[in-house]
Amino acid sequence: MKASEVMTKEVLTISQYASLNEGIQMMVRNRISGLPVTDASGAMIGMLTEGDLLRRTELGTERKRPRWISFLLGAGTLAAEYTRSRSRRVKDVMTKSVIAVAPDTSIEEIVHLMEQHHIKRVPVVREDSLVGIVSRANLMQCLASMPYGEEAVRPSDDEIRERVWAELSHCEWAPTSMLNVKVECGVVHLHGVISNESERTALRVVAENIAGVEGVQDHLRWFDGLSCTFVAPHTEQEPMLTAVGDR
Repeated sequence: MKASEVMTKEVLTISQYASLNEGIQMMVRNRISGLPVTDASGAMIGMLTEGDLLRRTELGTERKRPRWISFLLGAGTLAAEYTRSRSRRVKDVMTKSVIAVAPDTSIEEIVHLMEQHHIKRVPVVREDSLVGIVSRANLMQCLASMPYGEEAVRPSDDEIRERVWAELSHCEWAPTSMLNVKVECGVVHLHGVISNESERTALRVVAENIAGVEGVQDHLRWFDGLSCTFVAPHTEQEPMLTAVGDR
Protein backbone atom coordinates (compact mmCIF):
# COMPACT_ATOMS: atom_id res chain seq x y z
CA MET A 1 0.00 0.00 0.00
CA LYS A 2 1.29 3.45 -0.94
CA ALA A 3 0.96 6.99 0.42
CA SER A 4 -1.32 8.02 -2.45
CA GLU A 5 -3.84 5.33 -1.44
CA VAL A 6 -4.35 6.49 2.14
CA MET A 7 -3.41 10.19 2.20
CA THR A 8 -5.77 13.10 2.75
CA LYS A 9 -5.79 14.98 -0.54
CA GLU A 10 -7.53 18.20 0.51
CA VAL A 11 -4.94 19.64 2.87
CA LEU A 12 -5.30 22.88 4.79
CA THR A 13 -2.23 25.09 4.49
CA ILE A 14 -1.15 28.43 5.86
CA SER A 15 1.11 31.16 4.53
CA GLN A 16 4.46 31.77 6.16
CA TYR A 17 3.42 35.41 6.52
CA ALA A 18 0.25 34.60 8.48
CA SER A 19 -0.05 35.45 12.15
CA LEU A 20 0.60 32.69 14.65
CA ASN A 21 -2.86 33.24 16.12
CA GLU A 22 -4.42 32.55 12.73
CA GLY A 23 -2.56 29.25 12.54
CA ILE A 24 -3.59 28.28 16.07
CA GLN A 25 -7.22 29.11 15.34
CA MET A 26 -7.15 26.99 12.16
CA MET A 27 -5.71 24.03 14.04
CA VAL A 28 -8.26 24.28 16.84
CA ARG A 29 -11.22 24.89 14.54
CA ASN A 30 -10.39 21.96 12.26
CA ARG A 31 -9.15 19.68 15.06
CA ILE A 32 -5.75 19.05 13.47
CA SER A 33 -2.35 18.98 15.11
CA GLY A 34 -0.26 20.28 12.23
CA LEU A 35 -0.43 22.72 9.29
CA PRO A 36 1.83 22.74 6.22
CA VAL A 37 3.32 26.20 5.67
CA THR A 38 3.71 27.52 2.12
CA ASP A 39 5.56 30.35 0.42
CA ALA A 40 4.18 32.81 -2.14
CA SER A 41 4.41 30.21 -4.95
CA GLY A 42 2.52 27.60 -2.93
CA ALA A 43 5.54 25.39 -2.28
CA MET A 44 5.74 23.85 1.18
CA ILE A 45 8.56 25.29 3.25
CA GLY A 46 7.71 24.13 6.75
CA MET A 47 5.16 22.75 9.18
CA LEU A 48 3.43 24.40 12.13
CA THR A 49 2.68 21.74 14.75
CA GLU A 50 1.47 21.48 18.31
CA GLY A 51 5.04 20.70 19.31
CA ASP A 52 6.16 24.10 18.03
CA LEU A 53 3.72 25.76 20.42
CA LEU A 54 4.66 24.03 23.67
CA ARG A 55 7.37 26.48 24.71
CA ARG A 56 5.49 29.78 24.67
CA THR A 57 5.83 32.80 26.90
CA GLU A 58 2.01 33.16 26.96
CA LEU A 59 1.84 29.79 28.73
CA GLY A 60 4.80 30.51 30.96
CA THR A 61 6.55 27.49 29.47
CA GLU A 62 9.42 29.16 27.64
CA ARG A 63 12.81 27.63 28.35
CA LYS A 64 14.52 28.94 31.47
CA ARG A 65 18.13 27.81 31.52
CA PRO A 66 20.78 28.19 34.24
CA ARG A 67 23.25 30.96 33.41
CA TRP A 68 26.17 28.55 32.95
CA ILE A 69 24.26 26.49 30.39
CA SER A 70 23.22 29.65 28.59
CA PHE A 71 26.89 30.62 28.37
CA LEU A 72 27.77 27.26 26.81
CA LEU A 73 24.92 27.36 24.31
CA GLY A 74 25.91 30.72 22.93
CA ALA A 75 23.99 33.80 21.88
CA GLY A 76 22.73 32.31 18.60
CA THR A 77 20.90 29.42 20.23
CA LEU A 78 19.43 31.64 22.92
CA ALA A 79 18.26 34.18 20.36
CA ALA A 80 16.56 31.43 18.32
CA GLU A 81 14.79 30.11 21.42
CA TYR A 82 13.65 33.64 22.30
CA THR A 83 12.19 34.09 18.82
CA ARG A 84 10.34 30.75 18.81
CA SER A 85 8.79 31.40 22.22
CA ARG A 86 7.72 35.00 21.57
CA SER A 87 7.25 35.65 17.85
CA ARG A 88 3.71 36.06 16.58
CA ARG A 89 4.52 35.06 13.00
CA VAL A 90 4.16 31.55 11.62
CA LYS A 91 7.47 31.67 9.75
CA ASP A 92 9.41 32.30 12.98
CA VAL A 93 7.85 29.45 14.94
CA MET A 94 7.32 26.70 12.35
CA THR A 95 9.53 23.66 11.95
CA LYS A 96 11.62 24.24 8.85
CA SER A 97 13.16 20.79 8.42
CA VAL A 98 10.16 18.76 7.32
CA ILE A 99 10.19 15.04 6.56
CA ALA A 100 8.22 14.53 3.33
CA VAL A 101 7.54 11.56 1.04
CA ALA A 102 6.54 10.90 -2.55
CA PRO A 103 3.08 9.57 -3.52
CA ASP A 104 4.52 6.11 -4.25
CA THR A 105 6.25 5.77 -0.87
CA SER A 106 5.14 2.61 0.93
CA ILE A 107 3.15 2.73 4.14
CA GLU A 108 5.89 0.65 5.78
CA GLU A 109 8.44 3.39 5.04
CA ILE A 110 6.07 6.10 6.29
CA VAL A 111 5.50 4.32 9.60
CA HIS A 112 9.28 3.89 9.94
CA LEU A 113 9.75 7.64 9.44
CA MET A 114 7.03 8.44 11.99
CA GLU A 115 8.70 6.25 14.60
CA GLN A 116 12.25 7.36 13.80
CA HIS A 117 11.51 11.08 13.90
CA HIS A 118 8.67 11.01 16.47
CA ILE A 119 6.22 12.75 14.15
CA LYS A 120 2.46 12.35 13.72
CA ARG A 121 2.08 13.25 10.04
CA VAL A 122 4.08 13.16 6.81
CA PRO A 123 3.40 15.53 3.88
CA VAL A 124 3.20 13.95 0.43
CA VAL A 125 5.02 15.98 -2.23
CA ARG A 126 5.28 15.68 -6.01
CA GLU A 127 7.88 17.95 -7.65
CA ASP A 128 7.88 20.33 -4.66
CA SER A 129 4.08 20.63 -4.76
CA LEU A 130 2.05 19.43 -1.79
CA VAL A 131 -0.45 16.81 -2.98
CA GLY A 132 -1.54 15.29 0.32
CA ILE A 133 -0.66 14.33 3.85
CA VAL A 134 -0.53 11.01 5.70
CA SER A 135 -1.33 11.21 9.40
CA ARG A 136 -1.74 8.61 12.10
CA ALA A 137 -5.48 9.12 11.71
CA ASN A 138 -5.23 8.06 8.06
CA LEU A 139 -3.52 4.85 9.14
CA MET A 140 -6.28 4.20 11.69
CA GLN A 141 -8.91 4.75 9.00
CA CYS A 142 -7.07 2.30 6.79
CA LEU A 143 -7.09 -0.29 9.58
CA ALA A 144 -10.79 0.27 10.21
CA SER A 145 -11.61 -0.42 6.56
CA MET A 146 -9.70 -3.71 6.45
CA PRO A 147 -11.90 -6.74 5.65
CA TYR A 148 -11.67 -9.15 8.56
CA GLY A 149 -14.49 -11.32 7.29
CA GLU A 150 -14.71 -15.10 7.55
CA GLU A 151 -14.01 -17.39 4.63
CA ALA A 152 -17.05 -18.54 2.65
CA VAL A 153 -16.23 -22.18 3.44
CA ARG A 154 -15.04 -22.95 6.95
CA PRO A 155 -11.64 -24.69 6.84
CA SER A 156 -11.30 -28.13 8.33
CA ASP A 157 -9.55 -28.76 11.65
CA ASP A 158 -6.52 -30.11 9.80
CA GLU A 159 -6.36 -27.01 7.60
CA ILE A 160 -6.58 -24.74 10.66
CA ARG A 161 -3.77 -26.67 12.34
CA GLU A 162 -1.59 -26.38 9.21
CA ARG A 163 -2.21 -22.62 9.08
CA VAL A 164 -1.31 -22.19 12.74
CA TRP A 165 1.97 -24.03 12.22
CA ALA A 166 2.65 -22.10 9.02
CA GLU A 167 2.33 -18.81 10.91
CA LEU A 168 4.45 -20.07 13.80
CA SER A 169 7.21 -21.05 11.38
CA HIS A 170 7.66 -17.34 10.56
CA CYS A 171 7.78 -16.25 14.22
CA GLU A 172 11.33 -16.18 15.55
CA TRP A 173 10.06 -15.91 19.15
CA ALA A 174 7.90 -19.05 18.96
CA PRO A 175 9.23 -22.07 20.94
CA THR A 176 8.03 -24.43 18.21
CA SER A 177 10.12 -27.38 19.43
CA MET A 178 8.25 -27.23 22.75
CA LEU A 179 4.74 -26.85 21.35
CA ASN A 180 1.90 -29.07 20.25
CA VAL A 181 -1.24 -27.79 18.54
CA LYS A 182 -4.52 -29.69 18.34
CA VAL A 183 -7.75 -28.52 16.73
CA GLU A 184 -11.17 -29.92 17.60
CA CYS A 185 -14.35 -28.53 16.05
CA GLY A 186 -12.62 -25.25 15.26
CA VAL A 187 -11.17 -24.83 18.77
CA VAL A 188 -7.38 -24.61 18.92
CA HIS A 189 -5.76 -26.34 21.91
CA LEU A 190 -2.27 -25.09 22.73
CA HIS A 191 -0.02 -27.54 24.58
CA GLY A 192 3.62 -27.32 25.53
CA VAL A 193 6.15 -25.26 27.45
CA ILE A 194 6.82 -21.52 27.30
CA SER A 195 9.58 -19.46 28.93
CA ASN A 196 7.60 -16.27 29.65
CA GLU A 197 4.05 -14.95 29.69
CA SER A 198 4.55 -12.83 26.57
CA GLU A 199 4.85 -16.02 24.56
CA ARG A 200 1.51 -17.23 25.96
CA THR A 201 -0.25 -14.08 24.76
CA ALA A 202 1.43 -14.12 21.35
CA LEU A 203 0.54 -17.79 20.79
CA ARG A 204 -3.10 -17.02 21.56
CA VAL A 205 -3.03 -14.17 19.03
CA VAL A 206 -1.56 -16.46 16.37
CA ALA A 207 -4.42 -18.92 16.84
CA GLU A 208 -7.17 -16.29 17.06
CA ASN A 209 -6.10 -14.69 13.77
CA ILE A 210 -6.51 -17.88 11.77
CA ALA A 211 -9.74 -17.90 9.74
CA GLY A 212 -12.27 -20.44 10.99
CA VAL A 213 -11.01 -20.60 14.58
CA GLU A 214 -13.93 -20.66 17.02
CA GLY A 215 -11.91 -20.48 20.23
CA VAL A 216 -8.53 -21.05 21.84
CA GLN A 217 -7.83 -23.29 24.84
CA ASP A 218 -4.60 -22.61 26.71
CA HIS A 219 -2.92 -25.71 28.17
CA LEU A 220 0.57 -24.19 28.12
CA ARG A 221 2.92 -24.55 31.06
CA TRP A 222 5.42 -21.86 31.95
CA PHE A 223 8.91 -23.00 32.95
CA ASP A 224 10.46 -20.75 35.61
CA GLY A 225 14.20 -20.89 35.00
CA LEU A 226 15.05 -19.34 38.36
CA SER A 227 13.27 -21.93 40.46
CA CYS A 228 13.45 -24.69 37.82
CA THR A 229 9.74 -25.37 38.27
CA PHE A 230 6.74 -25.56 35.96
CA VAL A 231 3.76 -23.25 36.44
CA ALA A 232 0.40 -24.81 35.62
CA PRO A 233 -1.64 -23.34 32.72
CA HIS A 234 -4.44 -20.87 33.29
CA THR A 235 -7.77 -22.48 34.16
CA GLU A 236 -9.89 -19.48 33.11
CA GLN A 237 -10.11 -19.09 29.34
CA GLU A 238 -10.72 -15.75 27.64
CA PRO A 239 -13.65 -15.58 25.19
CA MET A 240 -12.93 -15.07 21.52
CA LEU A 241 -13.27 -11.42 20.45
CA THR A 242 -15.69 -11.91 17.59
CA ALA A 243 -15.65 -8.21 16.73
CA VAL A 244 -12.01 -8.50 15.64
CA GLY A 245 -12.75 -11.04 12.99
CA ASP A 246 -16.34 -10.04 12.25
CA ARG A 247 -17.32 -13.63 12.81
